[in-house]
Amino acid sequence: MAELSSETTRPQPAEPSAWARFRASDFYWKFRRSPVAMVSFAVTVLLVMSALLAPLIAPYDPFDPGSLNLMNGFSAPMQPNAFTGETFWLGTDDQGRDVFSTILYGMRISLFVGFAAVMFAMTLGVLLGLVAGYVGGWTETIIMRVADVQLTFPSILVAMLIFGVAKGFTPIEYRDQMAIWVLIIAIGLSDWVQFARVVRGATLVEKNKEYVQAAKLIGRRGPAIMLRHILPNVMSPVLVIATISLALAIIAEATLSFLGVGAPPTQPSLGTLIRIGQGFLFSGEWWILLFPAATLLALALSVNLLGDWLRDALNPRLK
Repeated sequence: MAELSSETTRPQPAEPSAWARFRASDFYWKFRRSPVAMVSFAVTVLLVMSALLAPLIAPYDPFDPGSLNLMNGFSAPMQPNAFTGETFWLGTDDQGRDVFSTILYGMRISLFVGFAAVMFAMTLGVLLGLVAGYVGGWTETIIMRVADVQLTFPSILVAMLIFGVAKGFTPIEYRDQMAIWVLIIAIGLSDWVQFARVVRGATLVEKNKEYVQAAKLIGRRGPAIMLRHILPNVMSPVLVIATISLALAIIAEATLSFLGVGAPPTQPSLGTLIRIGQGFLFSGEWWILLFPAATLLALALSVNLLGDWLRDALNPRLK
């Protein structure tokens, strides 16, 4: 009896923490052995944190007209201004705005538009893909034919069309205020197709499995089965597509802003800054274009490389 009591009172080993389980996972092992993934992740985190902490990091507020000095215009990087003697890390633009500060604030808008557009496209595409794959019939035919028709047009042209139509219905006095939200809707509606096609294919496989049939036997309705049972099992490829689509959404926003149909001049994004700098490239003020373009390139490339690595890491055929 004494031996039994001592065994029952013996302390049990502690449950490993979530961080310990993550460090022991194959995902973390692959991440540590991929220099491309580590560098792209570090660059992405650095740029995102810099954008989020822009009010604390930026030495100037580029959106405050009272803090601008036209005498500081066209100051070269790391060189004292001929009139004021002030030095700016990345120079200034034609209005005397610090290029480093404008990049940080512009990156906030680009990231916000990219994240919001991807979330909107993912929500719409996942819901339509679930319905098409689970319900089938005419519902599936209509949804997928609309997706096929949209795929025949470049996404940037679809976004421009949607942006123009939505902006036309917006009252003139609210166009600048609603431009960012209209831009998000336009990019989101142009990118939902990839999510819908992937989720529809995965749903066609999942709906014939035993756990779905068991849910039907106990009286679960279609929406509950799709959202509570099928959706968690099709999210792995969706997250990979979302990561890759984030880079494409940022580039789409920059393209639209560069063409003058995106972010308003009062809220300049990286695309708007590139459009402004392009006008001064051949007059010798190269830094107004170079640094925003380099930031956009680093942001889009790092997110894209990270998405490619996630696609390979989460692919069960490569394990």
